[in-house]
Amino acid sequence: MSAKENAAVAQLLELLESRYALRVLWALKDGHPQTFRILQDSVGSITPNTMNTRIKELRAAGLMTHGSSGYIVTTLGADLLKRLNDLQAFAGKWITSQTKSAAVKKK
Repeated sequence: MSAKENAAVAQLLELLESRYALRVLWALKDGHPQTFRILQDSVGSITPNTMNTRIKELRAAGLMTHGSSGYIVTTLGADLLKRLNDLQAFAGKWITSQTKSAAVKKK
């Protein structure tokens, strides 16, 4: 990977590592617009201040926008979510392995 590609990955990871950033995007993955309140409820225990900050950052990064019906992911944001879609399948496998691991340790 070139230095330029490494820098781009580092920049993207820095954005996505921000608290709740991935959760905000993930809450929009079904493609339906959400109002601020619905999006906040979808994300979970996020304060309005943190929610506003993440929305501003994700909008500035071109990953989400606000349409007439609410917040939605952009084409770029949808592309990112598509690439992260395998995360759901992996999470199921991972949690199963964690449960098995915990059961073995108890024995």
